[in-house]
Amino acid sequence: MAEFTLELNDDQKQVRDWLHGFAADVIRPAASEWDEREETPWPVIQEAAKVGIYSLDFYAQQYFDPTGLGIPVAMEELFWGDAGIALSIVGTGLAAVGVLANGTEEQIGTWIPQMYGDADDVKLAAFCSSEPDAGSDVASMRTRAVYDEAKDEWVLNGTKTWATNGGIANVHVVVAVVDPELGSKGHASFIVPPATPGLSQGQKFKKHGIRASHTAEVVLEDVRIPGSCLLGGKEKLDERLARARERARSGGERVKNAAMATFEASRPAVGAMAVGTARAAYEVALDYAKTRSQFGRPIIDNQGIAFQLADMRTRIDAARLLVWRASWMATAGKQFTSAEGSMSKLFASETAKSVTAQAVQILGGNGFTREYPVERMHRDAAIYTIFEGTSEIQRLVIARTLSGMPIR
Repeated sequence: MAEFTLELNDDQKQVRDWLHGFAADVIRPAASEWDEREETPWPVIQEAAKVGIYSLDFYAQQYFDPTGLGIPVAMEELFWGDAGIALSIVGTGLAAVGVLANGTEEQIGTWIPQMYGDADDVKLAAFCSSEPDAGSDVASMRTRAVYDEAKDEWVLNGTKTWATNGGIANVHVVVAVVDPELGSKGHASFIVPPATPGLSQGQKFKKHGIRASHTAEVVLEDVRIPGSCLLGGKEKLDERLARARERARSGGERVKNAAMATFEASRPAVGAMAVGTARAAYEVALDYAKTRSQFGRPIIDNQGIAFQLADMRTRIDAARLLVWRASWMATAGKQFTSAEGSMSKLFASETAKSVTAQAVQILGGNGFTREYPVERMHRDAAIYTIFEGTSEIQRLVIARTLSGMPIR
């Protein structure tokens, strides 16, 4: 019988410790400043590029880890440092996953290197799916992509919102409607190359949390891109649309759309981000409870505090196990027959919200001030139950998968 283990191997431990050191020495000291500035922390990203963390090679090594644990281990450590700065470092990865999930080998080899650049010339990428009237409801997407056969070009028009690195990125991956009659099955993903006319940044959002990460609208006005920028190619798209039309007529099985393929691949990684933030807040609360004295003894001597910390640590460990399971399943090619990817994201996200709230409560008045990091961590944690599928959407996905029913 094959040995079952949850022990990281030596290479994984080395990467984990390296990332933890970077998070402790570089990310954490800068966290408060960039949260207050609400700007992209370019010096930190450039430092990450110099040491090899912000690079195609690093993410490829973690992505292709045969155990599936490379990405979740990396995400947990970076987001343990600070969620806003970490999202600025890893935000390009969502666009890269979009290309990996939908692109050809040639497109992967051409565009992903341009998303990162190198240590001397750092680049960014943005994944653009959500719209002002189409967040969780992807079927309501309005951004259109029309094929100009005479010029072999696609013409994109519409507005995207909530795009990490939106408008400041060098490469944008845009999900657009190519066949409105098919709803969410009539979507496709496109690469918008650097300096393409017609693409501009709209509103930049001032956010409750993750404020060191740039989030903005992306406006597309008659954006013309070469036919080769359709991820997967036109032949594959035409075949997929034909199958979708046939199944729509016959009421057959559903076809996944381009945005959902990206989100399915990234949900366990988002869960790992949430675990990192929760763990960071728990550690601050534990240290505080052991050193803060009231009525002549450390507050951890009180069951009311000690039991909270016990529950916090239990939920964090359970969330990590769900994330690791989903990540291993994805790498092993096992189907999420019980929506395990959504389970991991749901539980980890809710854990981050509850654990950071408990950390603020344990610190009392100090936890409510910006003198202690749990205030920022609590604000940051709110995003995990919202982006890449709200907790309500995760529950809907899980319920539909378990029941086989079109629950609404």
